Amino acid sequence: MGSWGALGPALLSLAGVALGAGGSLFGQYLVSRASGRQLEMQESAAHRAELKNVILKFVSVASQVEKAAFMLPLDGGTVSDPVLDQLVDDLWLAQAEIDLTARSEPLRGATYRYAARLTEAARGEIADVASLRGSQVQFMDASYDDLWPGQRRGVHEWG
Repeated sequence: MGSWGALGPALLSLAGVALGAGGSLFGQYLVSRASGRQLEMQESAAHRAELKNVILKFVSVASQVEKAAFMLPLDGGTVSDPVLDQLVDDLWLAQAEIDLTARSEPLRGATYRYAARLTEAARGEIADVASLRGSQVQFMDASYDDLWPGQRRGVHEWG
């Protein structure tokens, strides 16, 4: 019994040190996990902002190409317009930016198809602006899905 009186406090002290060290390690683990999640969220937000800017640039150029393309003569002839040619070049550069920035293949494909249809319109191969709407809608849907994967519309704003 006498040895327990001397050994007991030492064992309790040792158990307290072990519990303290374990708690400290567990706390560091939790902080590390939270920091990792926070970094992942920050990187995701930064990528989303970059992608949004690239998408908006593409939409802006696409709008300019569409307006210029449907001001072509209605006689079916083609027009060599340096301004329209430059806009089409800018469109394909904006498409390449999306190709490099997008996370998903559906967005890359939809952007390419929309740019191809706009190029056809710029060449005078499409006479009706309504024929662009299908590829435009697919592009916008794919853009939304890439910006906010798994989210339903109306949850986020573009602004």
